[in-house]
Amino acid sequence: TKGTNWLIVGSDSCANLTPAQRQALATGYAAGGRTDTIMLVHTGSQKTTLLSLPRDTYVPIDGHGRNKLNAAFAFGGPSLLVRTVEQVTGVHIDHYAEIGFGGFASMVDAVGGVRICVDQAINDGNAGLNIPAGCQKLNGAEALGYVRSRKFATGDLERVQHQRQFLSALLSKVASPGTLINPFKSIPLGYDAVDALTVDKGTHIWDLLTLGTALRDAGGSKGYTLTVPIAGFANEGAVGSVVLWNRTEALQLFTALKNDQPLPAALVPKS
Repeated sequence: TKGTNWLIVGSDSCANLTPAQRQALATGYAAGGRTDTIMLVHTGSQKTTLLSLPRDTYVPIDGHGRNKLNAAFAFGGPSLLVRTVEQVTGVHIDHYAEIGFGGFASMVDAVGGVRICVDQAINDGNAGLNIPAGCQKLNGAEALGYVRSRKFATGDLERVQHQRQFLSALLSKVASPGTLINPFKSIPLGYDAVDALTVDKGTHIWDLLTLGTALRDAGGSKGYTLTVPIAGFANEGAVGSVVLWNRTEALQLFTALKNDQPLPAALVPKS
């Protein structure tokens, strides 16, 4: 398909964390790997689009029937997740990038924390997060809790908004002169970014630089950040509570991305 498409995944892998790090980051001790963050990034002739795919989206998965989207990652890792996303969206994935708990926290700490404004206080023991309302600088552990927390009325739908908000803020901080010209920030960030990311075999360092610029643009006037149009929720027995897409609007959205065309006016996020 036209343009360039990335699938960005945040996994809960704790394989490289010490017991002390797991406790500090409130990651738990679950084995294996799952993903709570799934984003599709499209760049091309139009504005950059950063699109959240809710992890609980109910989709068909090759060899496993219908299940939540993040189950594809648990069943078959990145390859099955990419294949599932391609099948349900019709959009070809050119590149894949994955970041784990420890890598994410390290990148935030490497730039000296990231400033975020929140409308209400958040106290979520499961995510290891307790912050007041208002604007504040989050360190790595707090940032990880912020993008993981689901303690909101709309649960995962509000969480994906926070994930996009924080990603844009982080990349703006990374690209700021204060970070780039300060070797005590830029050099550790470079090492942490390389160690933190898992990418597909065809991805070059220049592709990652292009991705960083695109994500920064998506959070500003040069792009859009949004979630796949949602129709509602359902309970699917053993699978549990799932998210259902608005099929008509989702099809319009993915058709525009696939053909590198402007997003339908009705789906463009209101500024």
